[in-house]
Amino acid sequence: MIVKFQRRIKFRSALVMVCCTSMSMIATLSVQASSHREAPFITTQPKVDGTDLYAFNSYENGRAGYVTLIANYQPLQDPYGGPNYFKMDPNAIYEIHIDNNGDAKEDLTFQFRFQNILKSIALPIGSASVPIPLTQAGTVNTPNSPALNVNEKYTITLIRGNRRTGQATPIKQVGTGSATFDKPVDNIGTKTIPDYAAYAAQHIYPISIPGCATPGRVFVGQRQEGFAVNLGAVFDLINAPLSVLTNPALINAVPNTLADKNITSLALEIHKSCLLSTATADPVIGLWTTASIRQSQLVNPNPPSGHQTTVNVGGGFVQVSRLGMPLVNELIIGLPDKDKFNGSLPQNDTQFATYVSNPTLPRLVEIAMALQPGSAAPRNLPRQDLVTTFLTGINKINRPLNPTPSEMLRLNTSIPAVPFAQQNRLGIVGNVLAGGSDNAGYPNGRRPKDDVVDISLVVAMGGLCVANGNNNAFGFGSDCNPSKVPLGTTVFKLHDGVDQAVQHFLPGFPYLNTPLPGAK
Repeated sequence: MIVKFQRRIKFRSALVMVCCTSMSMIATLSVQASSHREAPFITTQPKVDGTDLYAFNSYENGRAGYVTLIANYQPLQDPYGGPNYFKMDPNAIYEIHIDNNGDAKEDLTFQFRFQNILKSIALPIGSASVPIPLTQAGTVNTPNSPALNVNEKYTITLIRGNRRTGQATPIKQVGTGSATFDKPVDNIGTKTIPDYAAYAAQHIYPISIPGCATPGRVFVGQRQEGFAVNLGAVFDLINAPLSVLTNPALINAVPNTLADKNITSLALEIHKSCLLSTATADPVIGLWTTASIRQSQLVNPNPPSGHQTTVNVGGGFVQVSRLGMPLVNELIIGLPDKDKFNGSLPQNDTQFATYVSNPTLPRLVEIAMALQPGSAAPRNLPRQDLVTTFLTGINKINRPLNPTPSEMLRLNTSIPAVPFAQQNRLGIVGNVLAGGSDNAGYPNGRRPKDDVVDISLVVAMGGLCVANGNNNAFGFGSDCNPSKVPLGTTVFKLHDGVDQAVQHFLPGFPYLNTPLPGAK
């Protein structure tokens, strides 16, 4: 059903002022929408900080039927961050989980583990052979180049069932049968790596998926940060004109603060037939990422020679990072429970349900702006629109057949991919407003182009209830209707001044752009 809106031509000045001030406060609280440093403990563990999860039906030409999964880690990488750059943690495990029957438990887990192999390249200096201090000793243009002083490798294991006790099978390269993959060194600079795009492309591997006849692809390596936000100005008490923040014509009026940062991506492209349950006809899958570290770490006061030898680790793996839908641990979970959420499992999410059904953010907007209760915050409490969006999925879009309420990113693999140029930057919300046919965007999965900050601003202040209309068009409940949204259709004008849709991306796998070089 396509819901059309009659946009108001004139608004009372008081309503416009509420919109402006609300926009300012919301933007302040949502700048970490892609989960950079979102909880107290994870700020001490940047190597396992999961920042973004993308899941979408592949829109690269010739790849219909495939699903792309991208898990990003290690936020805010400066391209010049040598001499060690941003290697992954060999003492951690990084995982992408898939629930394909709606029970809030992982049915498939893709587990990544890393090795950083020190070659100890040495140079003859007089009569001595002396190890070099750098990651490289010359030009690098091939995997495991002889000039690399540290070669980064990884393995991928497919686990069916419980991630710790299920059936584990290594994923291997098509052709060679190798279960070990080379990771490209980060983009040190153009003198070390003259053509990084060509170098990185050599690290896209065809893979065989255990139990699946159709091969997939994998790439693990540094990418340019694809998430866009007006970060610095927002933290500086919204150091931008309100006339910009509330004018839809100026959605890209200020620079993207993260435009000069890189990220590390774990990217998979897998045919949907390899991901869906064989026991049901459900096309919807739920996804989330985690990272886990060893339970004990003992610092050695006299570390031996080698690479990363200062800490001895032991014990079982403990989850310290979790990410499904963007914004959840940033804007919904209360500060006392942020670390708790990062260590939790979706099947236990009832403990966080009140944060979703009775969110504090809209009321915080009113308190900060000295507004009367209910003058800006949606009044449809409990917020069934948020419960549906974050915990069960939207009916006829990305709701599983039998969902267990739980927080995760949900993707309907049967909704066709839309070419990049035709994608609506506001995902499902934008498609409804435009009366279009692009239902393949956030919150139905997440594509690189989807502007999750702007979408989340709209959702937080009641945009879905305006879209739901008076006939419960999207199944958010009869109480979720335009009369319960004080901002009215003005809610659809909210934005942070940075346009996600104009960021640079690749036309195909691994989609995120070539990382910025440390030196040009």
